[in-house]
Amino acid sequence: MAEARVIPLHGADRETPRRRRGAARVQAAVLPPEASEPSGEPMPEQPAPEVAPEAQGWEQRLAELLAFARRRIQGDYEVDEFGFDPDLTDNVLMPPLRPLYEKWFRVETIGMHNVPAEGGALIVANHSGTLPLDATMTAFAMRADHPERRHLRMLGADLVFKTPVLGALARKSGQTLACNPDAERLLRSGELVGVWPEGFKGIGKPFKDRYKLQRFGRGGFVSAALNTGVPIIPCSIVGAEEIYPKIGDIKALARLFGFPYFPVTPFFPLLGPLGAIPLPSKWYIEFGEPIRTDVHGEHAADDPMLVFNLTDQVRETIQQTLYRLLTQRRNVFLG
Repeated sequence: MAEARVIPLHGADRETPRRRRGAARVQAAVLPPEASEPSGEPMPEQPAPEVAPEAQGWEQRLAELLAFARRRIQGDYEVDEFGFDPDLTDNVLMPPLRPLYEKWFRVETIGMHNVPAEGGALIVANHSGTLPLDATMTAFAMRADHPERRHLRMLGADLVFKTPVLGALARKSGQTLACNPDAERLLRSGELVGVWPEGFKGIGKPFKDRYKLQRFGRGGFVSAALNTGVPIIPCSIVGAEEIYPKIGDIKALARLFGFPYFPVTPFFPLLGPLGAIPLPSKWYIEFGEPIRTDVHGEHAADDPMLVFNLTDQVRETIQQTLYRLLTQRRNVFLG
């Protein structure tokens, strides 16, 4: 059955005198005089209203989350032999860190060009801050600021993986146990690996010892780099020492909970959960020039003196860079 069409009483191409006068008044009121005169040229199209960047960001984020949910339901994602789930990391674990990285700590990275675009490399950084947020922010910097948006596979202490929930999330985000076999497997497969050799001695040191590097262990990270021939990239982090100024340690509670220390800060545990909010210090993360390890021969890792010298070189490079960044910083919170 044909669709009915309504035909105007005066025809589609005709106007009544009243309609013509009304249109002329509207045109004269809205358009400038030169625009209201017939020129024989078509009127330019009005630009479409722009969508606010915030709205575009939320729409894009919602679309990404829906696509992520569809992949999880369909099983269309990969997990490597270490338990690393890049899809979950990029869409669930990383986004909540962005406000902390960009707005709270206002992290600035220096020397990102020293981090290779591909292939294995070992990033060695100082450790501080009572809680290891410096490692988390360094991993986010790699994903957010590196031109190739690389994932940083961090080496963590066994306490991390023994902790319920935290251990599973650490595996999902690409972390693995800080041991040479795992580190070498990651480096040989072309991954970017991060290590904080000070360990709990670094993050748990008193506030009065801030930015003074602790012992770097026996140089296990250097042996892993020598065995795989990847470059070592010294990384210096300024700002993390001030987020939780540690002024005391309740050893009885530390033993009770199985922690290496139970920190006392000016606000924790005095203010309870509020005291766990990190102070908004200004952060700088500088990546130094790579130290090559592929020039020392095949069995260089068996030379204890070479391992010691390289370990000392990395430590001294980080320490001197920390001192330089501190002399350039005018204010803890403003930078």
